[in-house]
Amino acid sequence: MTKNIEEFKKLTDAEEYFKFFELEYDPKLVNVNRLHILKKFSQFISEIDSNSELSNEEKLNQYSLALQQAYQTFLESSPQEQKLFKVFKDKPKNVITLTELTSD
Repeated sequence: MTKNIEEFKKLTDAEEYFKFFELEYDPKLVNVNRLHILKKFSQFISEIDSNSELSNEEKLNQYSLALQQAYQTFLESSPQEQKLFKVFKDKPKNVITLTELTSD
């Protein structure tokens, strides 16, 4: 089956992306980090799409690599470390970190 951009644009689930690109993945890791993987993947896609000189075939190849990279990110890191979503960027209120304490 030949892959094309139109088919890619119809995909919605993380698992569908992995199957489309014929990439192996751990369903448990995807279940736990689904939104984070897809968010990172979408950031990579935005970067790829900003290069208007790529053919659709080249884009699909880049997308496949981007999905692998997004997945790999969460094999090696946590959502808290990546801070992709606002909830991880905001500093909690009424909390003083040890680094903020100074001795007089």
